[in-house]
Amino acid sequence: MTGNFTPTPEDKFSFGLWTVGWQGRDPFGDATRPALDSVEAVERLAAIGAYGITFHDDDLIPFDATEAEREARVKRFRQALDTTGLVVPMATTNLFTHPVFKDGGFTANDRDVRRFALRKVVRNIDLAVELGAHTYVAWGGREGAESGGAKDVRTALDRMKEAFDLLGQYVIEQGYDLRFAIEPKPNEPRGDILLPTVGHALAFIERLERPELYGVNPETGHEQMAGLNFPHGIAQALWAGKLFHIDLNGQNGIKYDQDLRFGAGDLRSAFWLVDLLETGGYTGPRHFDFKPPRTEDSDGVWASATGCMRNYLILRERAAAFRSDPRVTEALRAARLDQLAVPTAEDGLAALLADRSAYEDFDADAAAARGMAFEALDQLAMDHLLGVA
Repeated sequence: MTGNFTPTPEDKFSFGLWTVGWQGRDPFGDATRPALDSVEAVERLAAIGAYGITFHDDDLIPFDATEAEREARVKRFRQALDTTGLVVPMATTNLFTHPVFKDGGFTANDRDVRRFALRKVVRNIDLAVELGAHTYVAWGGREGAESGGAKDVRTALDRMKEAFDLLGQYVIEQGYDLRFAIEPKPNEPRGDILLPTVGHALAFIERLERPELYGVNPETGHEQMAGLNFPHGIAQALWAGKLFHIDLNGQNGIKYDQDLRFGAGDLRSAFWLVDLLETGGYTGPRHFDFKPPRTEDSDGVWASATGCMRNYLILRERAAAFRSDPRVTEALRAARLDQLAVPTAEDGLAALLADRSAYEDFDADAAAARGMAFEALDQLAMDHLLGVA
């Protein structure tokens, strides 16, 4: 392993203000770290080679801030961005912390709460665009239910569609260069959250008035919490042209959302994910949505953030070495990946039906006896991942 694993802004690594700023408070314990000032977050991220910082509105500006306090906080933040060169590629709105959102934002049963949620998002969209963001993430953490009779899911989806259509209309009317990325999650904090997976979100988007404005923001742990293959979900999002943003972290299986540093969970999955992102045409930020463990002090926070980037760079080198290995080229050929790329019936339906070799004369037993050589290919990937190839 000979690469340079020092991150630079060209790597497009970004972090949420809520990640490095997480104080370690959880349902069972109080904060273990003091609050992190947004300006310090910008300066420290720039110092370790990050490219961008993202935020929820309430991360930057307290929910109950006055207009004067809001302006002062935004001014300090913008000055720090200008000084360091850090950018804001994405922003989002907190519709889950304040008790008013206990039944959701866009799908709350109370109409006045839904109207307030939309106005809160609109206000932060203006700020996001002002700070240079081109992607707006929407995570509906409270859009769901714990009991069947409390929420008519069909009607709730009507209200969610209405909300996104209105936000799309606002962006168009304002002339903003901004796209929305819906972030799926199956559960937590609600028992069941609407649009729980990448597939659910992609299907929902096609029902919107302006589907071209909407994509997805998948997160490693969110898909793995449901027992799904994260690289497969990302591949489908890329195939659909809908991977507008991505959240990277670590997760160990089907349990609560761990938000470990990237690479600290399912390492094989992380290897294939980096391989896909680096070869599949994704050009957006590599955004880390993780939580430094509550065991860590301030130094540990930045060690954890640095580890996210270092692990990505190591996996990027390992994936590139795998792809450039002549043995892998031969193993891919033995696994017949080149045949998968050939259309099954490019000669059309009529030719397929007339081709006796396709069915009448097809020797199924002989085809069944052919080995696929997948194990040799997979072991080469393991060798490269482990640095022994």
